[in-house]
Amino acid sequence: MKWARQEKHRQASLSVSAREVGLSGFVTEGTAGRVGHMEPIVPARRMAQAMAAAAAVALLTAGCAAPGGSAGSGATGWLSSLTGGTQPSLTERPPIVFVHGNGDGAANWLTTLWRFESNGWPRERLHAIDAPNPLSRDDDAVAQPDRTSASEHAAYLASEIDAVLKRTGAQQVVLVGNSRGGNAMRTYVRDYGAAKVSHAVLGGTPNHGVWARADFRPGNEFNGAGPVLTRLNTPQGPQGLEVSPGVKWMTLRSDANDKFAVPTGEWIGQGPSFKTNVDARGPELKGADNRVLPGLDHREVSYHQKAFEQTWQFITGGLPARGIEPQAQVVIDGKVTGLAGSAPTNLPMAGARVQVHAVNCDSGERRGAALLDRTTAADGRWGPLRTDAQTCLEFEYGAAGFATVHQYRAPFPRSSDVVNLRPIRMSDADRKAGALVSLTRPRGYFGLGRDEMSLDGAPLPGVVAGVAGQSLARVSLPSAEARTVIARFNTERIAMRTWPAAQGHLSVAELHQ
Repeated sequence: MKWARQEKHRQASLSVSAREVGLSGFVTEGTAGRVGHMEPIVPARRMAQAMAAAAAVALLTAGCAAPGGSAGSGATGWLSSLTGGTQPSLTERPPIVFVHGNGDGAANWLTTLWRFESNGWPRERLHAIDAPNPLSRDDDAVAQPDRTSASEHAAYLASEIDAVLKRTGAQQVVLVGNSRGGNAMRTYVRDYGAAKVSHAVLGGTPNHGVWARADFRPGNEFNGAGPVLTRLNTPQGPQGLEVSPGVKWMTLRSDANDKFAVPTGEWIGQGPSFKTNVDARGPELKGADNRVLPGLDHREVSYHQKAFEQTWQFITGGLPARGIEPQAQVVIDGKVTGLAGSAPTNLPMAGARVQVHAVNCDSGERRGAALLDRTTAADGRWGPLRTDAQTCLEFEYGAAGFATVHQYRAPFPRSSDVVNLRPIRMSDADRKAGALVSLTRPRGYFGLGRDEMSLDGAPLPGVVAGVAGQSLARVSLPSAEARTVIARFNTERIAMRTWPAAQGHLSVAELHQ
C-alpha cells in the first residue's frame, strides 16, 4: 500500500531502532523483554508548542456550532476541526474499525483513539463500534434476551464496516479488537470474506477458549471445544492455518497475566481444581504474527500504550512518533446507555439528566455553576461540552430507577465523542452505608505488586496477588459527612467528594489509564 510505504520510509529516516523507542516491550518466539506501565511523557516545551498551535486553531473554530451525530460515527465536524492542519489526507490512511470486548463499549478505545490522532491518523478514519447488546449468550445456539450470538455480533460488525467504507470511500478497513471483539472479526472474515479487510489485530482474544472442555457449558462462545471456536479454528489451506487467507493477522497476548488464558478455573467461578485445558498461549493463531506483551493483563494487551505501539507498527511498518499530545481546547461528548435487566447495553437512554462541573483537582470540590445541564433525548447524547486539558471534571448523572452517580475524571487531554456514561443501580444494602466510593479502570485491571494504587489512603479492597483480574474497587464509608477521597493509580490521581448513600448517591473515580 502506498500509505504504508510512505510511513516506512519516513520512519526509516529517523534512524531510531525499535528498542530505543520502547518497542522492545513485546517478545516473539525465543526473545524476551519487559513492559513498563507509564504513558510516554510529552516534553513540556513540545506540549506548550502543541497547545499554542491548538489554541490558534481553536480561535478559528470557536464560532462553529457543535453538531449532533452518534458516538463513534467518525465525527467530521467539531472533533476534526480541533486537530489542526498537520493530518495526512484521508487517502493516506485506511479507516480503522475498533471492536470492543464482551459487555464493553466504544468508550474503552478512548485513549487508543487519542494515540492514533496524536500520531496524525485522521479522526474521520477512526471508528469505534458500540454493539447494541454486547454480552454473549450462555449458549450460542439458544436465544437469550438482550444478548447476541457470535453470528449476530459479526452481522452487526458487517453493517458497521459497510457504513465506514461508504462514508470514507475506502476499499478496505483495518480491524482492531479486544477479547470477544476478535471472535466477531474472525467470524466476519470467515463468513463475509476478506475483500474488505487488510489487517486484523486481536488483543487478548481467547482464540482457543477461556476453557476447552466438552463437559462444561459446551455451547458457549468461549469454549474452545464448542461449536463457535471449533469452526473458527478448523485448519484452512495446505498449511493448515487457523486464520482466514487474504488478511494480515496479528495477535497480542500476555505472558502469564491474562485472567482468561490460565490453566485453572478461578476466574470463571470454578476454582483451582478445575482444569481449563488453556494456557497463556491460547490467544495465538497458526498463521498469525503472534506477539507477547509481558506483564500486561487481558485488557491492557489492547488498550495499553505498548499495545498501540505494536498495532501501529503492524499496520504501517513504522514506529509511532509520540504519545498522547494535549489540545488547548477540548470538546467532549458521548451518550448515556442503560441496562436490560442486569445485562449492560450500549443502547441510548432517553430522560437521563447529566450535569458536568469543573472541580478542584486537589479536593474534588466544585468550581462555580455547572458547565452543562442537560436531559438526554432519544439519541442519549449528553453533550457537547467545551473544556480544556487542565480541568478536572465531575459528571453527575442519573435516571428514574437508578442512583445519582458522581463520576470524577482527570483532565481530558484531547477531544472525544465516546465519553459514554452508564447509570448504576443501588441495592437497599448500599443505601445503609454512609457513603459509597469506587475506583474503576475500564481499560485494564489492578495488579497487586505491579501497580501503585490506593483508595482513601488504603489498599484497594478485594485485589489479590497473582493474575490481575479486578477492575472495580469499592469502599463503604460509615459517615455521610461530605469530605474528599483520593484515588491513586500509578501516575493518575483523582480527587472526589463523598455524597450520602441514603439519598441514592455514590461517587466513582474513573481512570483514563
